[in-house]
Amino acid sequence: MERREEQLGAAGAGAAPALDFTVENVEKALHQLYYDPNIENKNLAQKWLMQAQVSPQAWHFSWQLLQPDKVPEIQYFGASALHIKISRYWSDIPTDQYESLKAQLFTQITRFASGSKIVLTRLCVALASLALSMMPDAWPCAVADMVRLFQAEDSPVDGQGRCLALLELLTVLPEEFQTSRLPQYRKGLVRASLAVECGAVFPLLEQLLQQPSSPSCVRQKVLKCFSSWVQLEVPLQDCEALIQAAFAALQDSELFDSSVEAIVNAISQPDAQRYVNTLLKLIPLVLGLQEQLRQAVQNGDMETSHGICRIAVALGENHSRALLDQVEHWQSFLALVNMIMFCTGIPGHYPVNETTSSLTLTFWYTLQDDILSFEAEKQAVYQQVYRPVYFQLVDVLLHKAQFPSDEEYVFWSSDEKEQFRIYRVDISDTLMYVYEMLGAELLSNLYDKLGRLLTSSEEPYSWQHTEALLYGFQSIAETIDVNYSDVVPGLIGLIPRISISNVQLADTVMFTIGALSEWLADHPVMINSVLPLVLHALGNPELSVSSVSTLKKICRECKYDLPPYAANIVAVSQDVLMKQIHKTSQCMWLMQALGFLLSALQVEEILKNLHSLISPYIQQLEKLAEEIPNPSNKLAIVHILGLLSNLFTTLDVSHHEDDHEGPELRKLPVPQGPNPVVVVLQQVFQLIQKVLSKWLNDAQVVEAVCAIFEKSVKTLLDDFAPMVPQLCEMLGRMYSTIPQASALDLTRQLVHIFAHEPAHFPPIEGLFLLVTSVTLTLFQQGPRDHPDIVDSFMQLLAQALKRKPDLFLCERLDVKAVFQCAVLALKFPEAPTVKASCGFFTELLPRCGEVESVGKVVQEDGRMLLIAVLEAIGGQASRSLMDCFADILFALNKHCFSLLSMWIKEALQPPGFPSARLSPEQKDTFSQQILRERVNKRRVKEMVKEFTLLCRGLHGTDYTADY
Repeated sequence: MERREEQLGAAGAGAAPALDFTVENVEKALHQLYYDPNIENKNLAQKWLMQAQVSPQAWHFSWQLLQPDKVPEIQYFGASALHIKISRYWSDIPTDQYESLKAQLFTQITRFASGSKIVLTRLCVALASLALSMMPDAWPCAVADMVRLFQAEDSPVDGQGRCLALLELLTVLPEEFQTSRLPQYRKGLVRASLAVECGAVFPLLEQLLQQPSSPSCVRQKVLKCFSSWVQLEVPLQDCEALIQAAFAALQDSELFDSSVEAIVNAISQPDAQRYVNTLLKLIPLVLGLQEQLRQAVQNGDMETSHGICRIAVALGENHSRALLDQVEHWQSFLALVNMIMFCTGIPGHYPVNETTSSLTLTFWYTLQDDILSFEAEKQAVYQQVYRPVYFQLVDVLLHKAQFPSDEEYVFWSSDEKEQFRIYRVDISDTLMYVYEMLGAELLSNLYDKLGRLLTSSEEPYSWQHTEALLYGFQSIAETIDVNYSDVVPGLIGLIPRISISNVQLADTVMFTIGALSEWLADHPVMINSVLPLVLHALGNPELSVSSVSTLKKICRECKYDLPPYAANIVAVSQDVLMKQIHKTSQCMWLMQALGFLLSALQVEEILKNLHSLISPYIQQLEKLAEEIPNPSNKLAIVHILGLLSNLFTTLDVSHHEDDHEGPELRKLPVPQGPNPVVVVLQQVFQLIQKVLSKWLNDAQVVEAVCAIFEKSVKTLLDDFAPMVPQLCEMLGRMYSTIPQASALDLTRQLVHIFAHEPAHFPPIEGLFLLVTSVTLTLFQQGPRDHPDIVDSFMQLLAQALKRKPDLFLCERLDVKAVFQCAVLALKFPEAPTVKASCGFFTELLPRCGEVESVGKVVQEDGRMLLIAVLEAIGGQASRSLMDCFADILFALNKHCFSLLSMWIKEALQPPGFPSARLSPEQKDTFSQQILRERVNKRRVKEMVKEFTLLCRGLHGTDYTADY
């Protein structure tokens, strides 16, 4: 795609006489780009220069811009233009000019060896690109030639300058290969050629690195060059001497970073695990860095400790399986593991005093996976060796997870606190994973430590230590079924003994209780040990998230055991809601918690609690309904409506959510009589209508009203039936006054749940016809400003066809107009709207035979639909939507075959339709392929993807491969 755009740019450049790409104009544009204060002028200059770089004239002006009298910025542009021409327009260069181009580049590189470094690098990249394009046929020994030419004694440049220029060239060559746009078959040939050429590079690098007389800048460049070459997957055994030299260079502070990078890249290449003997030789080299690591930690030298840790982890993480396989060397590998353990437990608090420990976490996953993947006998041996290591790891991780002292923590920035939070989540995930290896013994271990900590009078109490142990427990209990653990009762007994004097500790206590909520449901006698703590925490705004989410979990999991505590829970919750202690989202969670709680009570109890809970809000809403609308009123109204809808989301007296557990698990009989939610909704219905009448033109308020009913319908299902007629009437009035998407979404829910029931069909049908009529009017006025309404309308139509096709039998429904509007919606730029429209057609077309009006409209207007689909495939719709259009073609083929076979040939007849890039043969092939495939939808999707690439001129390009 990029290439095509550049060609277009170049063509445009040639067509416009104003674009005169001379040296003088290029220099003026560069001056404008760098020095003009006006941002628009800069942007114009940049666009013009981009066109200049790809123009045919670039071959001429590039060399002139490299003249010695030009400033580096201008020279740099000249070198960049050369690189672009060589790398992207290689096919434009006549073969008889390859040698002169090569010679010119060598000359320029030699000249810039003692000049501007950025220009030198760019010229090296250009020559590297040229070499890759010529290898292996036109320039078989490219790398050896480069080395020979730069070692020639008769050069005007001094030895060090030539050496650095050669190293720069050799460094960028593999990098250019990695990013080059070479076709796949060429890439393989060039890679093989470079692998052979390695023999001309490594001896030179070894010699330069080991020579005592080599200056630091040369050795630095050698390490970078080596680092670049190893990424071409050079056999590890060929790198041995250089890796050893890089290890020696770690003692030199100036070379430290480059050495680390080179060693890590060499060790990490995927192919390295084949060379086990070389890997075994590397272990002592890594272990030999332990003293340097200890010194660095002692001196607070974070960069050195970080670098050494990267090397140890690279060896351990990439090759643990290969090294574990060498059973006779188990002790040296264990020594490496212990060195990584030292890095995990490096002193200091992440990320303030150390940034190294986080590098090691993935290693522990890898090692565990590799141990558990061995056959039983070998696994047993390694379990014996490594279980103690993993118990030690748990201690280390829990130590690292500890919060700093309050005095320190107060000075941490918000960014440091957030990084520490994420780090603790990573530790939590690691502990959860380690449980797979250590099992129940891990929980016993944590429980014993916590018990000793809370009962010991010898050691001074540390809330940080307590919090970390609880955090470890919570990490495991959140995802692992601890219902059978014999230590949980003891833990629940210990929790009330914890002296909670700190927000972080209180938060973790809450989350731990929440993680144990399923266990509490099986052991209800223990609820009273922890529920008072949770209710007490509800009153603390700093514990908002943890206390509310924990109460919600308890109310969801233990609802059948909570009736004795219900009055207390409701009273405390009401109190904190009235005091507005919590933010909006926590208030909503709290209402959901109360919904779960009330679901398990007797109907009279529910109504009594609902009355006390909702009355203050109803009174507030009545007051707000009288006031003139203003922004603060609106916020209060939306908040109250949100509280009600969240309460009704979980208040399910028929226990629909328990159905999947089987009737034997239901603990309460289904209540007789009206549903409490319906009773409340009927009581407040008029009030809601009154609020609506004033706020009908406000999407947020309408959405909040619809949400109350939508969530109630979803939860209550058939129990909502008594409300259907009045809700249909209200929705019809709402939508007729000001159409809004949320009203259509609620209509869709009603259609989904009630349309198939004869008693409810009349009001549903009336509402469906009304909203359809209003939306069709909207289409006549111009629907482009309402993509959300069109999206929801298409989804409603699809739901109606799926759930109750009879809705399309009504004479009052203008099926033809609906069909035409849906075709129009296919052309919208918004992807969700197009998807919804495609969904409508894939539901409509299978009804051709059974619904007469549908069959008639498809016969009359189906060709129009096909043309819209072909236009979309031809390039008018996003490529990401092609599967949706393929679904329509498949449905047409399956249900209207004779019509499609006639239409598709006619539609593809006009030249240039659906794309000027298509030949008549390609169109013919496509139509035949589609008509043949009436069973395999996946094949049709593949055909459409292929065809759309041809239409867009992207078939077979790099651009499509990445898509």
